[in-house]
Amino acid sequence: MPSPVPRPWPALLAATAAAALAACSPTFNWRETPIADAGLIAMLPCKPDRAHRALPLGAESVQVDMAGCEAGGATFAIAHASAGSPDQAEAWLTAWRAATRSQLGNAQVREAPATLKRATASPAPVRLDAQPPQQGAAPVQVLWFAQSQKDGRVSLYQATVLGRPTAPDAAATFFDGLRLP
Repeated sequence: MPSPVPRPWPALLAATAAAALAACSPTFNWRETPIADAGLIAMLPCKPDRAHRALPLGAESVQVDMAGCEAGGATFAIAHASAGSPDQAEAWLTAWRAATRSQLGNAQVREAPATLKRATASPAPVRLDAQPPQQGAAPVQVLWFAQSQKDGRVSLYQATVLGRPTAPDAAATFFDGLRLP
């Protein structure tokens, strides 16, 4: 009696099923995420973790709410603080930018004015792109912006991408997905 011929079908079916399951769980699963109670909607590539912490901004300690997650080799995060007036918002945003820059050491940093629909003109939106000089170190992209609220307060935001996402359009999707009411 001849020996049975091995059938490649079970292995092929298993490989096809594994590929189909991988396709069902994308690396970037974009979703609309409300940030704080101020009305900002952000597009995040994964279910965010949320946290609160005190952030030293100049001489003050400011309560900051954060939402963020990691996907495709990068961290995507939004931080929010609420200032009592436009003057306080301007001072806090200046201190926030300075604190971020001080953490970047000798990275190559580009900072430029930015635009975001419905953001305040003062403090104006600012974009920062930083590339650390060390090989393999994570690049940083940050957008700071603010929005005046009906009660006179000003909502401040810092949107950050830390790392190099595996999808070339992921950072643009994140920043373009920020929507103020």
